Amino acid sequence: MGNDPIHLSSAIHPCYESNNASYFFTSNPSIICVLLYMFLGSLSVVTICGNLLVIISIIYFKQLHNPTNYLILSLAVADLLVGVLVFPFSMVFTVTSCWYYEGLFCKVRGSFDVTLSTSSILNLCCISIDRYYAVCQPLSYRSKMNSRVVIVMILVSWGVAALIGIGIIVAGFNQGKCEDSCLIDALISTTLACIFSFYIPVIIMLSIYLKIFLVAQKQVNSIQNTIKSGECVSKMERKATKTLATVMGVFLLCWTPYFLCIIFQPLTYDVTPIAVIETLNWLTLSNSMLNPFIYAFFYSWFRSAFRMIISGKIFQNDITNSRLL
Repeated sequence: MGNDPIHLSSAIHPCYESNNASYFFTSNPSIICVLLYMFLGSLSVVTICGNLLVIISIIYFKQLHNPTNYLILSLAVADLLVGVLVFPFSMVFTVTSCWYYEGLFCKVRGSFDVTLSTSSILNLCCISIDRYYAVCQPLSYRSKMNSRVVIVMILVSWGVAALIGIGIIVAGFNQGKCEDSCLIDALISTTLACIFSFYIPVIIMLSIYLKIFLVAQKQVNSIQNTIKSGECVSKMERKATKTLATVMGVFLLCWTPYFLCIIFQPLTYDVTPIAVIETLNWLTLSNSMLNPFIYAFFYSWFRSAFRMIISGKIFQNDITNSRLL
């Protein structure tokens, strides 16, 4: 029995029944199974709708057409794809324990997961660079962080993320029986990828935001020596930095437990329970749902844009030039 993980998991799985070593979806799903589907499905819907609001807002309203928001747009696209692609695959894995089409399923799931998570953190890394120039080198900000430079940064971020995601499939890490090794293979591939797609970018971002914080403190101390307009610009930049630093902070809170578990997994003799891994994985995915709420909380113009989109005003009149307050 110790060598039969499928038997153990089927005995307690709320959505499946076993009959002579065959496993099939129960015709009478338990309340836990139904609630699990409803909860995970609602997370996916909220993630998709929230990030669609961010994407439509930035594309539609000309006031939001600036380099920083283009980076936020790229991050929102990554989060939207998490809701559209990764959430359904993760739901199937969580609810079915990955019993069907395991080889292809595990490859696709692992590729999407790694690609989009890497893209998210590389976009956040680009945002931190944008904030560095905005706060620390304001006079050269417009020349160094123009639209062309930002587009190149976005393309490089997505290109590197795609290479890492595809590389996991090409290297053949997610091979073998799903019930025996899908989770372990995912842990191996993620361990190899997370050094470059998580820890190194996080160290870079933390260093940049620390530098920004120190410079911002100096600006606060010398604010009396600046003109009024300069003071307003400085306050706007600091608020933008605070908001985007919050986005990064929430990202770290959601992702760090998972990556710490992954990195320490090979050092432990006991296998981490699948339920723990899956819970931490869903915590990481929930980050894609939270970012739009952070923007709405901090930015009044995003709230205004959201209200106009939800009320349908953008479909009634051409309000692309509207002043968002």
